[in-house]
Amino acid sequence: MLNYREGRPRFLRRGRQSRPRFRRGVYLLPSLLTLGNMFCGYTCIVYAMHGEYETAAPYIGIAIVLDMLDGRIARMTGTTSPFGVEFDSLADIISFGVAPAILSFSWGLSTLGRLGSAAGFLFVAAAAIRLARFNIQSSSGGDKRYFVGVPSPAAAAIPAATVFAYPWGLYDYRQALLALVMVLVPALFMVSTIRFRSFKTIDSQTRRPYTVLIFVAAGIMLIATHPRVVLVLMAYGYFASGFVGLAITRFRRGSRGAAEPPLPSLPEAEHTQTEDTLPRDSAAS
Repeated sequence: MLNYREGRPRFLRRGRQSRPRFRRGVYLLPSLLTLGNMFCGYTCIVYAMHGEYETAAPYIGIAIVLDMLDGRIARMTGTTSPFGVEFDSLADIISFGVAPAILSFSWGLSTLGRLGSAAGFLFVAAAAIRLARFNIQSSSGGDKRYFVGVPSPAAAAIPAATVFAYPWGLYDYRQALLALVMVLVPALFMVSTIRFRSFKTIDSQTRRPYTVLIFVAAGIMLIATHPRVVLVLMAYGYFASGFVGLAITRFRRGSRGAAEPPLPSLPEAEHTQTEDTLPRDSAAS
């Protein structure tokens, strides 16, 4: 039982070796992108607290781009890990939960007092619940073509694009009610069950027509020349796409139900006729 060379019992030594060893270290490139995402959310908060809304709002847009890149690069390079998933969720809480809430509060919700602060906290809570539910659904496996509820980056894009389009702030009580709607509506639909299209299934390695590059170049030019209008249209357009898809799905289900004819019923006369024509032996049995 005792190993005198080792100086300890063998069963203790074996039990110590059987403990699982966790890998130390992280995959550098996806983690750097996630760290950049977190930095953008923190920088947005700093500029928003100083009242520089026009500078603060674009950092949420940069965080959205980095959030899209880190997951895609991790999947393409095979460097996905549980650490990366948890690190990405924590960064998203800052960039797409706390940062939009503080930006909206400094921009217009502060005029409403406690009601504005409560609305900002509701946005943060909805983003946290949305991210937690997304992690559970991703681990259990589901339809990757759709998101259940508004994704937190898309919900954060609505106040960010609105503030960037009108960076002068809202200091009137009636105008601040618009900021209340701008925060509460995305927060409520983040925890809804409406499906929104996901772009994770788009394969960037397959061959595409050359015209795709023309459309991409046109989109870049529109954002560069008219950023305020284009970003607002993109943010609100994606938000409206979920409701358009829901309406189309219900319309198709309704048309399919109306197109199917009811099953024909057998008349009573035929019932009696078949009963009368049965043989007596089979009727007795």
